[in-house]
Amino acid sequence: MRIDWSDYLRVHTDRANLVIHLVAVPLFLMSFLAFCQRIVAGDVSSAGIALLAALVAMALQGRGHKIENNPPRPFSGPFNFLRRWFTEQFFVFPMFVLTGRWWRQYSQADRPAENEA
Repeated sequence: MRIDWSDYLRVHTDRANLVIHLVAVPLFLMSFLAFCQRIVAGDVSSAGIALLAALVAMALQGRGHKIENNPPRPFSGPFNFLRRWFTEQFFVFPMFVLTGRWWRQYSQADRPAENEA
């Protein structure tokens, strides 16, 4: 799989959004995996809690993208949403962090002016 870093970097430029993703992506990964494990184990109530946590992580990332100057490309349909969402969560964002791109993007992001209160 080849990652189009230019498009990914284009929609991840705001420091707040980068921090939100740093928290929300691991929350989604843990919650989604816990949901799957709890479903297999037949523990519906715990699966529901894990699913709720995954939905919170999704909402946080959506909120982060609303503060970006460049919104992500719109989804072309439900399959496109699922493919892009799970690819980003399980592969692209972890590679973004592990390759140091997250830190470079965060370091280069616009900082608020020091005179602003």
